[in-house]
Amino acid sequence: MEHIKTDKQFQDLITSEEPVVVKFVTDWCPDCKRMDMFLPTVFEEVGNVTMYEINKDELPEIAEKHSVMGIPSLLVFKNGEKLAHLHSAYAKTPDQVIEFLSESVK
Repeated sequence: MEHIKTDKQFQDLITSEEPVVVKFVTDWCPDCKRMDMFLPTVFEEVGNVTMYEINKDELPEIAEKHSVMGIPSLLVFKNGEKLAHLHSAYAKTPDQVIEFLSESVK
């Protein structure tokens, strides 16, 4: 999974005509590490999803602009617009993430 390092890179990625998932994480987040462990299962279930990772602590202005309060959070963008947001409280299990991506990335 590619790590987003700059605001420009983020802006370029989210303007895709195909849905793009951005996972907001931090280095100190145990739930983020747990999500990483079950993401392969998620991808097997929902198919090929374009997903990038951004460290909320490195680029806090992007997280703030898109109302990312908790981590991990998954946001879906298309053509520069945020289409969906899976808040951290609902991103704890593979089933929750599978359901979100199945509905959001079409």
